[in-house]
Amino acid sequence: MKVTGYRSLTTGHDWGRLIGDANGVMPEPRTDVHVLILETDSGLEGVGLGAHGDIDRVFGAVEGEDPRAVSSLYDRMLDRVFKTGHSGATFGAIGAIDMALWDLKAKAADEPLWRTLGGRDRFVPGYASGLDIALDDDALVRLYERFADRGFSAAKLKGGRSLDHDLRRLQALRDVFARNSAEPALMLDANESWNRSQAVRYLTALERSVDLAWVEEPVRRWDAAGLASVRQGIRAGVATGENLTGLEQYRPLLDADAVDIVQVGNVWGITHFLRVAAVAHSRDLPVSPVAYHTNPVAHAAVAVPNHLAFEVQDLSAPIGLHVDQEFEDGGIVLGDEPGLGIRVDEDHIHAVRAADPPAAIDGPHVRPKRAGLRLIPDSHGDDRIGASAGERVRS
Repeated sequence: MKVTGYRSLTTGHDWGRLIGDANGVMPEPRTDVHVLILETDSGLEGVGLGAHGDIDRVFGAVEGEDPRAVSSLYDRMLDRVFKTGHSGATFGAIGAIDMALWDLKAKAADEPLWRTLGGRDRFVPGYASGLDIALDDDALVRLYERFADRGFSAAKLKGGRSLDHDLRRLQALRDVFARNSAEPALMLDANESWNRSQAVRYLTALERSVDLAWVEEPVRRWDAAGLASVRQGIRAGVATGENLTGLEQYRPLLDADAVDIVQVGNVWGITHFLRVAAVAHSRDLPVSPVAYHTNPVAHAAVAVPNHLAFEVQDLSAPIGLHVDQEFEDGGIVLGDEPGLGIRVDEDHIHAVRAADPPAAIDGPHVRPKRAGLRLIPDSHGDDRIGASAGERVRS
């Protein structure tokens, strides 16, 4: 079996709500989902997820190769861009190809990927994470009640802009999930919106009323000294790693003893997750994947000894993607379809795309001018949560 080519598709996910974080809010409830399909001379096709605009820089490393040599091909892709580097968009392309290669390897064995990777149990413990900063309090509760109905007892709130606002909402989440646990786990994600002193002041104030399991990305992702400083100043654990593009980027954070929960982005692929998990395990640290549509890394999470909890952002699949998994008992139950268990309805995707083209991209992917430099909450304060989409983006 040889890799012969690829196809790229863009579908969408309808969240049924606006999503965002401390940096901004998406302008519409539907967002793009990028799908890569690797073609082979055997007729089998592999599916990968995530933006891969830089694919032509690395595809030559796998073209004509047997996809079952996936670990070696991963390093071959890294070697292909040795001089110019593999971070950013290039790492996304490597991740999407890697995902599709693993999908092909498991399909060739006619078994689900979680079994190919050595998983014993198809259940992946998870936590709810609704990308929820745009929701008012009532909508927030309604959203997380849906997760509680599926047995979840842990949740992560997007926040970091208003102490009173976050405290009220964390207490509301605690009440929602109390039906499933006497001590539900609560997390707060600041998305790199603080400096280190702001983070410690904000979090110590929150911790007077709420017990946090962890705070995520309190300062910039690469700030080893800053993350270590925050970790020493609060009770909660510090989680980071979703935006690190390469195993080498974890080294300074681990050497500085700056991380309690090692995170990995789904979009960076299966091999990257497995390698980060092994490095974290060598330090006796847990690993926790940060979600992406269809939760592909869940197949690898059941195959490592130090998986803590898998982020679940929504309970539905993107348009035209049929995913063999269920959400029960507070986690993901993986199915038996070969590979990642993702079937792609290309005709439906093309039809929907033609009838309803996407809006311009804006929102949380753009860092605000005053991030980390605010002495007081923005003048919009809590009002930005109830404002129109356009007002939220401008704030």
